[in-house]
Amino acid sequence: MQIDQLTRAYRYDGIDLPVPPHLAEDRTALRAYHATLYPAILNAEMVDGGVVGGVHVTEYRRAVGTKG
Repeated sequence: MQIDQLTRAYRYDGIDLPVPPHLAEDRTALRAYHATLYPAILNAEMVDGGVVGGVHVTEYRRAVGTKG
């Protein structure tokens, strides 16, 4: 049996976002940090993109709908 350590990657609109080491384990704080770069992330849905090339990918997807 072999145990592999996966790194995490966060993507928004096809862009890989930075993950500061001090926020890597706190998803709420990391989302707030990413929202400073792209404010729409606050309303975006977090979707598990699976494991791609040894990296666990999480994508922020914009909420689509009507205003009002």
